[in-house]
Amino acid sequence: AASGPHLPVGCAEPYSSMAAAGGAAAASLVQYVVLRGDLARAPLSWPLGAVVAQGCHAALAAAHAYRQHPDTCAYLEQGGAMRTVVLEAPDEAALTELAETLKQHSIDYEVWTEQPDNMTTCLALRPYPKEQVHQHLKKLKLLK
Repeated sequence: AASGPHLPVGCAEPYSSMAAAGGAAAASLVQYVVLRGDLARAPLSWPLGAVVAQGCHAALAAAHAYRQHPDTCAYLEQGGAMRTVVLEAPDEAALTELAETLKQHSIDYEVWTEQPDNMTTCLALRPYPKEQVHQHLKKLKLLK
């Protein structure tokens, strides 16, 4: 059996070794999750757990969709040192507008649509170095 961290199929060994060693590139990786703030407010008034679940679904969907990207591999190998930032889009229109902006700038992300309601609730980027994506997210506030 091989020693060291288990590597997902398709992950490059040199990059993962750098992440395991706490390399600067791996340390700067962040996964951004953007939730609709209106889900928790009237009239929708979703329970906190339901809102948190939306963020979890989107984050996992993005990590899965881009699981072979070296940044995703390095991020996941950080274990407890992973950094996730949860931001708020005021409503569905703002989330849709953000998705369009990210698409125009070739930023990888996944949108979570809750079923059976077919309601877009959240968007998560794959892990990125903060410098590469922060400019597209800086107008959003941290979710409170």
